[in-house]
Amino acid sequence: MSRTGGRQLTDLKNIGKKIAGRLNEAGIFTEDDLRRLGAAEAHRKIKERHPAETLPVCYYLYSFEGALTDMHWNAIGEARKRELQAQISG
Repeated sequence: MSRTGGRQLTDLKNIGKKIAGRLNEAGIFTEDDLRRLGAAEAHRKIKERHPAETLPVCYYLYSFEGALTDMHWNAIGEARKRELQAQISG
């Protein structure tokens, strides 16, 4: 993935330094990188790197979706949250 193109991750809603660091570990450095992968795949990549971590799904999955749609993770509709959960479940 590229380090150029698009806004920096910490410029996006819901993405602080810790989450940006986890994304960087997974090869995701910019908004464009995250957009190419999508929220579910980015979540998968982080879970692969940190399998023992048991954070609420909102911490990564919904944060990524909110970052891509410019909204707080809690404002994502329930139907979309279910779709995202289904994408990471199987």
